[in-house]
Amino acid sequence: MQDKIKNLIKEALKNLGIEDVSFVVEHPEDLKNGDYSTNVAMAGAKKIKSNPKELAEKIKKELENKLPKEIEKITVAGAGFINFYLSRKFFAQSVEEILNKGEKVGKNDALGGKKIMIEYTDPNPFKPFHIGHLMTNAIGESVARILEHSGAEVSRANYQGDVGLHVAKAIFGMHKKGMPQDMSASNSVLAQYIGDSYVLGSEEYEKDVEAKPSSAQGFGGARKEIDSLNKKLYDKSDPQVNQVYDWGFKITMNAFQDLYEMLGTEFDFYFLESQMAPIGERIVKDNLDKLIDAPDSKMIFEKSDGAVVFKAEKYNKEGQPKLHTRVFITSQGLPTYETKELGLTEEKFKTEPNLDLSIIVTANEQVDYMRVVAKAVSLIYPEHEKKMKHIIHGMMRLTGGKMSSRKGNVVTGESFLRDTIALIGEKMKEREWAEVEKNKVAEAVGVAAIKYSILRSASGGDIVYNVEESVSTEGDSGPYLQYSYARANSVLEKAQKENILPDPHTFSVEIAEVEKLLYRFPEIVLRSSHEYEPHYIANYLIEVARAFNSFYGNNLIVSKADKASSYKIALTYAFSSVMKTGLHLLGIVAPKKM
Repeated sequence: MQDKIKNLIKEALKNLGIEDVSFVVEHPEDLKNGDYSTNVAMAGAKKIKSNPKELAEKIKKELENKLPKEIEKITVAGAGFINFYLSRKFFAQSVEEILNKGEKVGKNDALGGKKIMIEYTDPNPFKPFHIGHLMTNAIGESVARILEHSGAEVSRANYQGDVGLHVAKAIFGMHKKGMPQDMSASNSVLAQYIGDSYVLGSEEYEKDVEAKPSSAQGFGGARKEIDSLNKKLYDKSDPQVNQVYDWGFKITMNAFQDLYEMLGTEFDFYFLESQMAPIGERIVKDNLDKLIDAPDSKMIFEKSDGAVVFKAEKYNKEGQPKLHTRVFITSQGLPTYETKELGLTEEKFKTEPNLDLSIIVTANEQVDYMRVVAKAVSLIYPEHEKKMKHIIHGMMRLTGGKMSSRKGNVVTGESFLRDTIALIGEKMKEREWAEVEKNKVAEAVGVAAIKYSILRSASGGDIVYNVEESVSTEGDSGPYLQYSYARANSVLEKAQKENILPDPHTFSVEIAEVEKLLYRFPEIVLRSSHEYEPHYIANYLIEVARAFNSFYGNNLIVSKADKASSYKIALTYAFSSVMKTGLHLLGIVAPKKM
């Protein structure tokens, strides 16, 4: 309908001899001002130096000559806005269309035939799963689902740091603490032990406290011992260290998998730093001292004080973010994160041939170095330059400010998730449900509380998380959306018992606010896929949920004495389809009862 109105306006402008006018057609904030509104008269008047309101009246007259049946009337308001009011029949037909599409509502083919890989979550084995991983998982999974709903073939990737100083710190901490007494404990418990060991190793490394030598370890200071462990891990030269490494890697990866199942994510590809490092090293060495075709013959990689660097600032352009020099191979001959990212990029395009787009989701603190990597990639693989997108997110802030997995007094992502689920379970304590069912719903609601809190804001900004607000079934929260769906489901169950079938043709004269919102869902999905922004869907669902709950509170929906009851039930079905599909696109489960 939005495109239809745009085309009608363009035709009206043409008839008036006005061309090349840039205008928007959008939904007014207040539904009283119509279902669509346009600023075309103001934009056109500026171009032809006319009075906006007079031009609006002329455009309105032209439009009324060819008014389609879906539009009931057009008005001019304010300084020259043209408002469009859709017909009663249009809303009834939109309800029928939603009923016919069911959970395919909002599905489009805008990205049909496109192959997209999206990398997100990226926790490192031997380190805690922190809250930042929850954020990138929520955003990445939602974007993946939205792109799939828009016709793309999407693969999900996870990149994990299986080598590096953090592993040596964790294994050092495990040596200090001693291995767990109960090796048959759950993945979560054992992963917590490994995470605590990492925290201990990090603290010792930074303090460089002299550890007491032991015959078993034979090491001196903590820093020296951890550095030695790190070399052994890279070389795989110590069978005993290798054995501890293999155990820790398996435990943390299994613990991550348990969390992915709770979060509703299933990855297609797992990439490891240890495998990407040699690929990246080869790329850097192949392009060392290599000149690119440019007027001043710039080099890509060059040596500097024994290291290999990329002096990206040579490629700075006015009006674009500033780039800077990054080390790709250290003076000790070790590849940096940047080099591994080069290897990862090449491997992604090899793993998924004919890839149209490679997306990565990270925290915004990684923006600067990712820009430098992207520039290097554009010089080495110019064919990839327009096929890469970086989505960023801010920090989630709780009491105590920014969190770091290096500190012992931190709330990890896993504990945050499990504590939220436990809080929901406590609120459900007095419900007479089977324990398994109660636990399942508590998990779904806990995940929704966190995911919605992340996804309701545009990507890039920081988030202040309020626990009580996030788990409330009232107001701006994920559980509120789930509760609204469960309420609609209970209405439909009652209708089935009363044997009242939905009928989108038995509508009354009045148009409910929820009807004026439901038909917009496909537009919202399309915009979210174009901009890679789930928050449009999250905010829309809150709006439509409030409208439905108002409709529910002011109407007796199921009543054999009401001729319009069948339409109200059809409207409830339409709402439940939109809500369930919308929640799915956010990566949130819609429980049938709460």
